[in-house]
Amino acid sequence: MNAQTDATHPPTVLVTGASSGIGAALAQAYAARGWRLVLVGRRAEALRATAEACARVQGMQGVDPGRIRLIALDLLQTEAWREQAGALVQAWGCPQVVIANAGISHGVDLARPEDLAAAREVMDSNWLAALATLAPFIAPMRARGNGTLVGVASVAGVRGLPGHAAYSASKAALIHALESLRVELRGSGVRVVTISPGYVATPLTAGNPFPMPFLMLPDVFARRALRVIESGRAYATIPWPMAVVSKLLHVLPRAWYDPIMAGQRRKPRKPHKPHQP
Repeated sequence: MNAQTDATHPPTVLVTGASSGIGAALAQAYAARGWRLVLVGRRAEALRATAEACARVQGMQGVDPGRIRLIALDLLQTEAWREQAGALVQAWGCPQVVIANAGISHGVDLARPEDLAAAREVMDSNWLAALATLAPFIAPMRARGNGTLVGVASVAGVRGLPGHAAYSASKAALIHALESLRVELRGSGVRVVTISPGYVATPLTAGNPFPMPFLMLPDVFARRALRVIESGRAYATIPWPMAVVSKLLHVLPRAWYDPIMAGQRRKPRKPHKPHQP
């Protein structure tokens, strides 16, 4: 019996951005439930460290390639990614859950011409790469009649934050893209779940020079995210107090929002290397 129809295998989850932070925590949370794991990230060594942590969670002495599959790849290499996804489906079958989590965060100052490159990098990494992650699994899930596609967005996508012209835009774009996909797949048995975290203590937030209310540890976020994914909720903000803040921000009139946010400290810009002739 092949991997696509063998009911003896545990369910499979694919997680991008699994090298650290939220992605690594999600991987370990699923490992604790006995799932097979497909871990995707750009940094091979860090990805291996996550795999070893997951193996320990599952009580294994080392990484079993039959239980944990590693794909070290930049998801913006879309053709290479599609080939890897096809090979995965051929070998293991289509995952039950695919989580597009990979992303980056840099502040930008649009008055500086060099920051346009950083803005494009953020948009490509947070929006285009997320869509590329999910795309190869839409048809197999639809044909099977079930599956869950998950996108990790952000509360920052609700309103434009100062210094976050790229990050807020990328997460807003992801939220709306996932909504479009959810409507398109309605009735197919395939669920689309959007999760918008508040502040999570990861490398992405480590350099933030402003207060981060309701800051969560990655493992706490991961446990709550799993409950959302299992429930199939269309959209969830984690933690719930940040959901209240998010809703208030969404309806706050611009005449109030603008002066409140204008004085807030900004995300540090991405360092730019001087041009070498």
